[in-house]
This record gives sequence, C-alpha cells and structure tokens, in this order.
Amino acid sequence: MNVRSSSLISRSCTSLSQPRRVRCAECLSTSRAQTLSINSRSLHTSKRREAGSWAQAAKLAANVLSKSSAAGLNGQVSVDPLRIVAKEMKFLSGNIRQLLGSGHPSLDKVAKYYTQAEGKHFRPLLVLLMSRATAPIPKCDTTLAGRSSTSINEAFTNFDILNDENPSAPIDDVAKSDILPSQRRLAEITELIHTASLLHDDVIDHSDSRRGTPSANIEFGNKMAVLAGDFLLGRASVALARLRDAEVTELLATVIANLVEGEFMQLKNTSRDEKNPQWTEETVTYYLQKTYLKTASLISKSCRAAALLGGNDAQTVEAAYAFGKNLGLAFQLVDDMLDYTITEAELGKPAGADLELGLATAPLLFAWKTEPELGALVGRKFSQEGDVARVCSPTC
Repeated sequence: MNVRSSSLISRSCTSLSQPRRVRCAECLSTSRAQTLSINSRSLHTSKRREAGSWAQAAKLAANVLSKSSAAGLNGQVSVDPLRIVAKEMKFLSGNIRQLLGSGHPSLDKVAKYYTQAEGKHFRPLLVLLMSRATAPIPKCDTTLAGRSSTSINEAFTNFDILNDENPSAPIDDVAKSDILPSQRRLAEITELIHTASLLHDDVIDHSDSRRGTPSANIEFGNKMAVLAGDFLLGRASVALARLRDAEVTELLATVIANLVEGEFMQLKNTSRDEKNPQWTEETVTYYLQKTYLKTASLISKSCRAAALLGGNDAQTVEAAYAFGKNLGLAFQLVDDMLDYTITEAELGKPAGADLELGLATAPLLFAWKTEPELGALVGRKFSQEGDVARVCSPTC
C-alpha cells in the first residue's frame, strides 16, 4: 500500500471507488408499485421515503446524544462514548474468551492471559460506535438480509475435518439491538488481532510488563507467547470467515499483513537508514506510512468493515474509513507525544521506551527539523550512552 502523508491526513472521502455491492442508485430505481413494507434497516425506494428516513436517523442520533451527554464547562456538551455502547461493551471480554477456548490446557491459559486484565478496548469500542452511528442511515445493500439469516457461529466445513476443538465455543447471540451480531463479532475480532500483535510485540521489544502484570513472554516464555499470538490470529481468521462477507474478510486479512509490514518499516528510522541522515519531508512521510500500517490500518479498516456489514451505501462506507484512518493516525501521534511528556506512573508503561528501542517518533522528528544535530542520534538509534537522556524530557 502506497500511503503518502498528504493523503493520510486530508484525502477527501468524496472520491469513491466503484462498489461491488448493490447500492442506492439501484434501490431508488425500483418502482413505487413494487415497494414492499419495510423497516428502518431495509431498502429505500423513493426520495420522499429516503428524506424521511434521514430525518428519522437525525432524530435518533440526537436522542442518543441527549441520553449520553452532560453539560460541560462554558456550556459545551461532552459525550461519554462508553455509555452509548455500554451494553455491548459489558460482554466483550467474556465473548472474546469464548472464542479462544482450546482443548490444550496450557494453550488455553496463555491465549486468554491478556484478556484477564481489562484493557482500554479502544478498537472494539470504535467498531461498536461506528455500527451504532450508521444504524439509522438508509440501507442500500440487498445482501444484508441474506447474511442476517445465517449464524455467525455456523461453520462451512464438518467439524471432524476442521479438528478445531473449542470447549467454550460461543452460542448464537439473540439479543435485539440496532448493532448487528456480525458487527459485534467484528468488534471482538479486532480485539483478537490487536491482542495477538501485543503478544508478538512484547517478545520483539523484550517487554517485561503489560497492563500492570508481567508480560506473556516473561510469564510463559517467548516461544509460548509467540504461539499464543499465532493462535489468536487463527481464531480471529475463523471468526472472520464465518461472517460470510468476502470484502470484510479481505479488509481484515490485509490488516494482519499491514501489521507485519509496519513492523519491518520500524526497523529503520528513515527509508534509507543512513548513518548520519539529514531531515527531509520524506522523513515524516516514512513515519506516517509506518504509523498507518502499524496502528491506523486496523482502526480504519474495521470502521469500514462495520459500515459494510451494516449494509450502508458507498459514501457512508468511505466516510467511515476516512474517519478511522485519521483517528488512528491521531491516536498514535498523541501516544508518541505522551512518551515524552508524562511520567511512567501516568502512562502505565515505561516512559521513554521508544527511545530505548532506538525509535524516532513524531516529537523527535519535528525537533530534528530545527536541530540538525539530532540526525546523528537518529542514525545510530540512540545506542550510545547519554543519547536517550539528551533528547528525553525530565519525565522520561
């Protein structure tokens, strides 16, 4: 994927690719005489009905905000996103553990290790919020009805052939919600992929703690931590296939490839990996491309997938992707900044860890632009004594 910094930050979501699904243009061409009684998640066949549906969507959105907001300072309105999807988030960790059951006791224990301590669950939260935000929008995908009648737990192949024992396999979710079972499962899949990346990253980075407890590589050893990460990716892939949506499967499969590509890019601080590099605009471009692959890819593509599973039109799908992409980049930029500006106790992980690993992130890259002498430190990846202390803030 060729990701340029300008397109990552400001690319318009109005330039749309030709969709492969049946979209609004075809829905609106249906004659009124053929129009059936429809609910809020069905096809819309007239401009008057579409306008009414959009008005209804706006009203529902206003109701959600009014129930989830409180007056802030200076009359501003603050919204707690957790309250909007509190019911779905309540069962997230338990549902994920169900997906990770194994007949091998040791593997079962290691695979579920990072699910015991409650993390931020930022990525599945975004999937659920995107699903709820797009739920009232008029639907224009005729494949939605067919998918909803198939269980997200139903296998394609006989279990004797699959040979994949899961003692805690989930049962069908029959709860009524404007967030579809497939979208809730997507939220769980994104957390599985993210957690697998943490298991692998902790081995690569020689981490000793995660979420206030010893990291998996310390508790069980590098080999078991890597194998557990592989197992999570396997279970995520199975759950993804059972959503029965080829485009969503393609999106999330490329996320896994992107994570690996981003990790390879992170082996270098600049594209040419010079010993004494000079700052150029390409330096920031390289950083943003690496950041997209390692962080924003999962967030943006899962937001897009949520809109696709909801049967939304092409414009909504593209807007969901653009939102996730820019939010994912912003999320990592802020995370990089916090590594320099707050203490280890506040951060929940060792401050200055990126520098210790030889990584030049956004704050240092922008400082390098005005202080050319930092180039030598970037080139040698802060490997000499005193390099980290020279560039790190007093809080590191």
